[in-house]
Amino acid sequence: MSDFDVIIVGGGIAGASLGAEIAEKRRTLIVEAEDQCGIHSTGRSAAFYLESYGGPEVARLTTASRTFLESPPPSLSEHGFLRTRGDLHVTRDELPELPPGVETRIVAREELEQMVPGIRPEWRRALFEPGCADIDVASLHSSYLRQFRRAGGTLQTRMQLQSARRLEEGWEVLLRNGPSLTASVLVNAAGAWADSVATVCSVQPLGIAPKRRTMVQLRVGRSGLRDLPLVDDANGTFYFKGEGDRTVWLSPHDEIPTDPCDAAPEEIDIATAIDRFERVVDWAVERVERSWAGLRSFAPDRLPVYGFDPDAPGFFWCAGQGGFGIQTSPAAAKMAAAQLLDEQPDPMVSAIDPAIFSPRRFSS
Repeated sequence: MSDFDVIIVGGGIAGASLGAEIAEKRRTLIVEAEDQCGIHSTGRSAAFYLESYGGPEVARLTTASRTFLESPPPSLSEHGFLRTRGDLHVTRDELPELPPGVETRIVAREELEQMVPGIRPEWRRALFEPGCADIDVASLHSSYLRQFRRAGGTLQTRMQLQSARRLEEGWEVLLRNGPSLTASVLVNAAGAWADSVATVCSVQPLGIAPKRRTMVQLRVGRSGLRDLPLVDDANGTFYFKGEGDRTVWLSPHDEIPTDPCDAAPEEIDIATAIDRFERVVDWAVERVERSWAGLRSFAPDRLPVYGFDPDAPGFFWCAGQGGFGIQTSPAAAKMAAAQLLDEQPDPMVSAIDPAIFSPRRFSS
């Protein structure tokens, strides 16, 4: 008999949410290399829910997740995880095309000046997406981990996967500074390290590439910013949102290719972010209060990957979530769980075709 039915490599939002969905039905272990779960991509998120982000297929997962994030099951949380903010897709030229079904309205220049006082004249109009919301990422992630443990799941931190080999009826997993364990299914939820995990398991990598994203917290010479809408360039060169009365979170929306690592911001990217910000509003930048960077990992077609590897029995991919892993986590976890457990999908995702996200799409 195996030590576990399922071993999940990675305790970020992907591994935690999937683990919470299956722990009642399968003996499940999450192994996390760091001292605590979620310190990389999950813990460094810009923390917003934006239905239009990621394209039409990702938008279906995001939309399906909204009700859950607003009113989660009492067993998960006594309160919701969203705070509505709204998003302005500002433009100098043409309005952006958003996925079908996303609620929007056009904002002309006069109203735009009221919503973002001090916006520079060349930004002529915007598309307003009222459903955009802040996500309480820390609460969501910790709630999933708590539910996972309550359901009987086991969590081991400071346990890095060293190697794994396929046995006749499962996997033998060797952990650095830990034991050798066996499981029927091995889940790759390792984020930026997903291809590295596949390699040490002798599974063909999918080309999941980590990219660095820079975030800056600025103090500026303008007050009343806490409830400012998220403001992003329709061409994808920046976004910022109010954080405090006189502070904003700002990103140059960069995607800098990098190896998997403990990401840190670089001065040139901070300077680029500030330069782009100053081209949008006339607010004086008083100081950089803090800055950080996280990794966003993308498959070659920029869609997430959920499902069993076609050439490695019992090896399940849960990776490539890009910058939308948190806002899609409720629906993605239920969709992935149905495949892993070989069950009918939850009504939340019954209308979404899991084949769109299957690793089989990369098979030649």
